[in-house]
Amino acid sequence: MAAYLQWRRFVFFDREVVKEPPGPEGSAGKPFALPPGVTVCDSGRGSLVFGDIRGEIWFLPRSLQLTSFQAYKLRVTHLYQLKQHSILVSVGEDEEGINPLVKVWNLEKRDGGNPLCTRIFPAIPGNKPTVVSCLTVHENLNFMAIGFADGSVVLTKGDITRDRHSKTQILHEGSYPVTGLAFRQSGKTTHLFVVTTENIQSYLLSVKDYPHLELDTHGCGLRCSSLSDPSQDLQFIVAGNECVYLYQPDERGPCFAFEGQKLIVHWYRGYLIIVSKDRKTSPKSEFAGNEAQNSDKQVLNIYDLCNKFIAYSSIFDDIVDVLAEWGSLYVLTRDGKIHVLQEKDTQTKLEARKPMLFRKNLFEMAINLAKSHHLDSDGLSEIFRQYGDHLYNKGNHDGAIQQYIRTIGKLEPSYVIRKFLDAQRIHNLTAYLQTLHLQSLANADHTTLLLNCYTKLKDSSKLEEFIKTSESEVRFDVETAIKVLRQAGYYSHAVYLAEKHAHHEWYLKIQLEDIKNYQEALHYIGKLPFDQAESNMKRYGKILMHHVPNETTELLKILCTDYQPSGDNEGLGLLEGKKANSEEFIPIFANNSRELKAFLEHMTEVQSDSPQGVYDTLLELRLQNWAHEQDKQIKEKLHNEALTLLKSGRFKTVFDKALVLCQMHNFKDGVLYLYEQGKLFQQIMHYHMQNEQYKKVIEVCELYGDQEACLWEQALGYFARKEEDCKEYIAAVLKHIENKNLMPPLLVVQTLAHNSTATLSVIKDYLVNKLQKQSCQIEQDEQRILKYREETTRIRQEIEELKASPKIFQKTKCSICTSALELPSVHFLCGHSFHQHCFESYSDSDSECPTCMPENRKVMDMIRAQEQKRDLHDQFQHQLKCSNDGFSVVADYFGRGVFNKLTLITDLPPGKPPASLEAGLHRELLLHGRRGT
Repeated sequence: MAAYLQWRRFVFFDREVVKEPPGPEGSAGKPFALPPGVTVCDSGRGSLVFGDIRGEIWFLPRSLQLTSFQAYKLRVTHLYQLKQHSILVSVGEDEEGINPLVKVWNLEKRDGGNPLCTRIFPAIPGNKPTVVSCLTVHENLNFMAIGFADGSVVLTKGDITRDRHSKTQILHEGSYPVTGLAFRQSGKTTHLFVVTTENIQSYLLSVKDYPHLELDTHGCGLRCSSLSDPSQDLQFIVAGNECVYLYQPDERGPCFAFEGQKLIVHWYRGYLIIVSKDRKTSPKSEFAGNEAQNSDKQVLNIYDLCNKFIAYSSIFDDIVDVLAEWGSLYVLTRDGKIHVLQEKDTQTKLEARKPMLFRKNLFEMAINLAKSHHLDSDGLSEIFRQYGDHLYNKGNHDGAIQQYIRTIGKLEPSYVIRKFLDAQRIHNLTAYLQTLHLQSLANADHTTLLLNCYTKLKDSSKLEEFIKTSESEVRFDVETAIKVLRQAGYYSHAVYLAEKHAHHEWYLKIQLEDIKNYQEALHYIGKLPFDQAESNMKRYGKILMHHVPNETTELLKILCTDYQPSGDNEGLGLLEGKKANSEEFIPIFANNSRELKAFLEHMTEVQSDSPQGVYDTLLELRLQNWAHEQDKQIKEKLHNEALTLLKSGRFKTVFDKALVLCQMHNFKDGVLYLYEQGKLFQQIMHYHMQNEQYKKVIEVCELYGDQEACLWEQALGYFARKEEDCKEYIAAVLKHIENKNLMPPLLVVQTLAHNSTATLSVIKDYLVNKLQKQSCQIEQDEQRILKYREETTRIRQEIEELKASPKIFQKTKCSICTSALELPSVHFLCGHSFHQHCFESYSDSDSECPTCMPENRKVMDMIRAQEQKRDLHDQFQHQLKCSNDGFSVVADYFGRGVFNKLTLITDLPPGKPPASLEAGLHRELLLHGRRGT
């Protein structure tokens, strides 16, 4: 039971008298006066509704323009205005005696200017007339209850606006007058509270037979009950003279010790309004508690049940009723005046009581007041801040921080943080920062500060609790936390946080640079997805190779072949079958040649299409090992490995690089192999010449002389420059030169003249054979010349005969069909004759002999070809260089007339026979052609 005397009093309402609107001249209006004889009133749908003793119903809108209509012939006794519908239910009398009538009015429809009365029926329980004591209607228009002075309650179920759609029955019968009724709707459940002067009952209307429950054995007077709003859980309020009781449909709730004779009870926006007699006046009338003398003073109290204070209290003269409309309370008094009580806004209420807020009990009351009036969060935050400042100034830092915590989200955190940066208050600052993180309102600086607080307090348990929250509950910047923990030396905590939240770079950085746990770092990289594992191996590979070379090499082998993350990594995602570029990891092995060789050999074995750089590096590594090895057996093995790698065919595109490597390490077999593959036959021979390997020189000439004929000439020049006895090798070279006719004899003699050890016996056989061959060739040429001269003379004679003598055609047969020649016939100077029809059938031209035409065309084609090639000097030089017989090339071009513009012989020099001139020219052309090659 709440003690009434302990409740504080406030003035949260402003009281004014309602005045008439200003007149035309703008003068202040007089107090508004109600119509005389008002007996009952209600409000809703934008109007105050009054009923008087003359049977009229009055409507007072906000404009204060009264309107009325005649509802009953005698008087109006009860009114009920629905709040959600424009329906008004009234009880009154049209005849003398106890004969109350219920009328239902539709205020939106008109009947002759008045509201439409949709239903009329007598309010009589059974056959016994009795006075109506109270009335209530359900907002869904499906229930209406009427209470009577004889203790009866009549329930109308169905559409209350129509007779045919509703059913009326007696719900309750008793011995005590019914003083209050109220419907309570909770979901689909409907209850009806019935209160008499002696008891309180609740009926369940949602169930057939309407079961009821007696809630208490005391009641109240008329108009001393009401139904609260959802803020008080729709409780039924009953005001007795000693206490105010609250009821649920199935039990009694709290009670409040408000003494005094209660006259009127209402509920308004979370407030309980009670009109009671002033204690100075004489008490009580038994049933009709409002029938006091006109001179009686009455007290109107407005209670806040949630916050336990009196929001307003004032004395009035003879209150008729208290109505709520347009956001205000209207108090009607018997003298016809209307007093309006306007609630102050929440901020004004708090400002008015601010001097008292520095005492805790009133501060809590202010908080509750603000919450109950739905003050916005900014207003509440300001109250918390003020109270926190007050406690801080008093030195109550623990209490202050609790108030500041309630401002999170509205008050700038730096305002609070600056107050608690002192080392002695670090635990308060920690509590504030923890809450800031719990509400996900912390930034990176707040996280840094909180972690520093933990580390300074050495509160490892709180630190672990903070960082070991589930991933979905993380309310701080993880990277900032890792940095702070690392800086403070909490490496294990930092590593845990980095691993949990997949900050791989930070995890590896701490493991490698701070903890020096290289094995664990390498194992962690092996669990990462491919892309991250690759990038981290490139970044930390050298460090890992230095400390754990074998394990690092194994991981690189896997990474560059068929990488799959190890362990359970469903959260990271598997990228199967990816391969890194092995060439990019070679720099990691800078000081680990043994591991590098193992890595490269593994890559070449399992992945034949490895990058070229892998093979280049492996070749260089094998050549280095071979060059520095002292043991012969091992050196031979390394030699074979290097040569095998060279012969694998992987160095075709980098021929020059492989050759340079072999030359740098003096790898003879590799150099010769690459020369051979590159068809650098002269370089092979020069290599043997430098090493004075005469037999190898001859072998090279024999192997590759057919592909590059100049090798024999170079070999001859090489042996000719040697002062040693090289007769055997010179003879072998000369023999091949003679067989292939590679050099003119004069050039051979000039070349061997440089060798002081070479005697005539060395070249004797060569010269004799050469001269004999040339003599035979001269004889053949002279015979051919003689033959050509004779033929030329014969042809010239035939030409002269054709020009000077007639041609006699003596052919008797056709040259085509070989039949006897008949006229008409065709004859040619060449001696061929044809039938005319044969000639026309086989000849392509009228001026050419069909028989001689093929041979003539060959000759003409040769002549045209010679004319076209007459100026092709580049082709001539090329053929001269490449031909084994340069003289024949010169003779061919000479015959085509290439030299006609350069040489014109008109007369022979005196004393010089033609044969000697031709022989001299032959020698000169031969020597010139050979020197040009």
